[in-house]
Amino acid sequence: MDAAEGPGRAVTVVWFRDDLRITDHPALDAAVRRGRVLALYVLDEDSADVLPLGTAARWWLDGSLRSLRASLAELGIPLVSRRGPAGEVVPEVLRRTGAGGITWNRRYGGPERAVDAAVKQWCAGHDVEAHSFAAALLHEPWEVRTGTGRPYRVFTPFWKALRARPVRQPLPAPPAGRGAPPALAAAAGDEDPQAWALRADRRRAEDLGASWTTGEAAAWERLDDFLDRVEDYAEGHDRPDRDATSRLSPHLRWGELSPHAVWDATVRHRADQGGSPGLEKFLTELGWREFNWHLLHEHPDLHRRHLRPRFDAFPWRSGEEAAADLSAWREGRTGVPLVDAGMRQLAGTGWMHNRVRMVTASFLVKNLMVDWRAGVGVFHDALVDADAANNAANWQWVAGSGADASPFFRIFNPVTQARRFDPEARYVRRWVPELAAEGIDPHEPGLLGPSAGYPEPLVDLRASRQRALDAWAATA
Repeated sequence: MDAAEGPGRAVTVVWFRDDLRITDHPALDAAVRRGRVLALYVLDEDSADVLPLGTAARWWLDGSLRSLRASLAELGIPLVSRRGPAGEVVPEVLRRTGAGGITWNRRYGGPERAVDAAVKQWCAGHDVEAHSFAAALLHEPWEVRTGTGRPYRVFTPFWKALRARPVRQPLPAPPAGRGAPPALAAAAGDEDPQAWALRADRRRAEDLGASWTTGEAAAWERLDDFLDRVEDYAEGHDRPDRDATSRLSPHLRWGELSPHAVWDATVRHRADQGGSPGLEKFLTELGWREFNWHLLHEHPDLHRRHLRPRFDAFPWRSGEEAAADLSAWREGRTGVPLVDAGMRQLAGTGWMHNRVRMVTASFLVKNLMVDWRAGVGVFHDALVDADAANNAANWQWVAGSGADASPFFRIFNPVTQARRFDPEARYVRRWVPELAAEGIDPHEPGLLGPSAGYPEPLVDLRASRQRALDAWAATA
């Protein structure tokens, strides 16, 4: 079908990516205002430098797409699912349907921006209107700058600048009845996502399904539930033994909720309740998410290149022994209870408490002296909330190589951390049942011996800490 003719000309394609919702979706809102709408999702694991999804992320995507398809169906909008390099698939869909326009919400990773730019260029040469919108971040990375016009590298002044800017109000869901004819969905080459085998690992799928409900409706329920108990967040968010965190991270990662909607709901709750330290702390965490995405926009290779060049000379361990230690860490058998509890929680649920993420990462990078980029890869595969910005930026923060990073000499002691933040060992006992028996101090490694079914620590915490500090000093 010629793009300049045919019934599809009045149709706008909405290209969904990491924004799998219908509420506060600027690209969808603009398309509905233009005319008839055809929704499109492309599973792109082929474009240059685009990271393929990890196992846990693929599971989440499957459920979120199901939810999105149902929500769009209620609006009368068909969802086309395609697989392949988006720079080829999207123009093909536009040609097949004869659509006169396409909208999408912007992405901020380097490879994704390159794909989007190529599609926009194709549209310009084929008489197709292409419009992109701000939706994934509270403010665009090029809008929040220092007084000299440079991007921020320190969080506190970034957060101050961000708070000084107004946040737009979220958009409502669009009205029903603006969907494109079903024949256009067929013409677009709609595929069955079941053929993508996003949940091929059945055991993993069962574990994740027991821990999470995907989709926009579940995201709103989780937000409402969290705001009902947000007063405990300021003190309790560091306690893995408590249900004090929001667990909204995967819903934000997949765009089932927009940050604008979360911000608006939180601010309105603060106004209704008169404010609380928990609400302020939670807003700060949204700011940290924003900070990491702004970093990625400026440093597209954040997942593989140190922001601080001194780390290029650091003598990371390599070889078979380091690989064995990495495997033990990944499988939660380091012999250090809090570290093992965290890695087992990750394996079982696709998520890990943030305090424990810092401890497990510090142990890998500093006590085991394994390159932080190996940790990025493990988390990328195992986390339901893994994204290109927060995963890489937070690993660099722990390593000390990133922006506003924790100094290298700040090495978390997992025993001290456990005693402080899991004082009754409820978290450790839950995830390391070998240590649940009475009479055992589950915070102290090395007391049981391998005959008890729990391994000896891979390293002595004090000696390995000194080894890391000596290695760091040698790079000066």
